[in-house]
Amino acid sequence: MKNNLIDYNEKIFEDIKHIDEYGDEYWGARELMPILEYSKWENFHKVIKRAMIACETSNNNVNDHFPEFRKPIVGGKGNIQNVIDYHLSRYACYLIVQNSNPRKKSVALGQTYFAVQTRKMEITEMEYDKLSEDEKRFYQRDLTRKGNFSLNQTAKKAGVKNFDKFHNAGYKGLYNGETANDIANRKGLRYREDILDNMNEDELVANLFRINQTKQRLIKDNVQGEENANSVHYEVGKKVRKAIKDIGGTMPEDMPTPKESLKKLEKEKKILLK
Repeated sequence: MKNNLIDYNEKIFEDIKHIDEYGDEYWGARELMPILEYSKWENFHKVIKRAMIACETSNNNVNDHFPEFRKPIVGGKGNIQNVIDYHLSRYACYLIVQNSNPRKKSVALGQTYFAVQTRKMEITEMEYDKLSEDEKRFYQRDLTRKGNFSLNQTAKKAGVKNFDKFHNAGYKGLYNGETANDIANRKGLRYREDILDNMNEDELVANLFRINQTKQRLIKDNVQGEENANSVHYEVGKKVRKAIKDIGGTMPEDMPTPKESLKKLEKEKKILLK
């Protein structure tokens, strides 16, 4: 690993990035550990714990960024052991590299990679106004994905298991009955193409507002049960739609679809940077 550090670039971190079924990105802690040159989980786990404290101190929900799960591994004599692992958000990875050994060159590279991306979370209003239309789309899409991740955690605690149905309830309320598939078909997207990559700034903002308000309702009303959670999501979506109508705004389904998807723009950007 150390001999190859000269070849390190963002690809080494992108290669271990995962996208779950809801379009949310995450990194596995045990996959990140060797890249940051930690050989023992005990030592790396201490770094994770420090990052969790920093997350909590910044008034962020630790469970949103460091969800824990059990991962089966083959131990001695072929025995299967269930060990602790984490699905880390980009922000969690940023905090981890900030709390890692700075003398490790891989950590310095990780700090550069995750800091550049996480900087978007700290953007000011003045800086935002200077962004291009596509840059604003990137910013709002990333916020929406993070919002969906946080909403999923809250919905899971409320008893939601069928997340496709749960998310479609919100879309139906906001889009006058349209599901995610209906939205994709109307936009003329390919199979499994992300609808968030094909929304303009205003459409993304409307969805982010729906997501955040749904999360707050689930928490404030202590909603329990899948059907109840679905109903809340639909009601919030419908109220956001009504608010847009009351102020004379453009309905989400009438907002223009950008000519190029953000995924395509990301690929073009990578090509230009080579």
